[in-house]
Amino acid sequence: MTLPTRPRPAVPPPPAGDVLILENFLPYRLNVLSAIVGHGFARLYSERFGISVPQWRVVAMLGQHGGQTSKEIGERTHMHKTMVSRAVGELERHGLVARELNRADKREAFLFLTDDGRRTYGEIVPLARDYAARLTAGLSDADRAAFDRIVEMLHARSGVVFALAREKDD
Repeated sequence: MTLPTRPRPAVPPPPAGDVLILENFLPYRLNVLSAIVGHGFARLYSERFGISVPQWRVVAMLGQHGGQTSKEIGERTHMHKTMVSRAVGELERHGLVARELNRADKREAFLFLTDDGRRTYGEIVPLARDYAARLTAGLSDADRAAFDRIVEMLHARSGVVFALAREKDD
């Protein structure tokens, strides 16, 4: 089916200095790259293990750090508490995560991988490493080191820039 075309309104182009070339804008480029890379890896584990991106992040954090609270997972993964809560609930229903009340503060619980959760984590880790290796296969050791350094700098710098922007808005 062909959609009917409408004539475009006669609007003059913006002055050259006011144009943002989206494809060259760093936040856009990082977002697109993240979406493409993340989607590719997500297909691997979602098809095989039936878990979503937020669920994988919870499993990965618990596999790496052991028992944590939902709040700690949210802070480390930059996921909203609602998203963490939903992911944890699904993982509990699938028997991959268990909770244990914090004896010092009954309002919170520590989350742990169950035996099935540890098995799943153990099966996904080699997939993750292989996926990352295939992505970086064409990079030299110097390129990888430069990339890691740049990502760390951008990560640190983004926190500073975000804080400055918030101060400006206040």
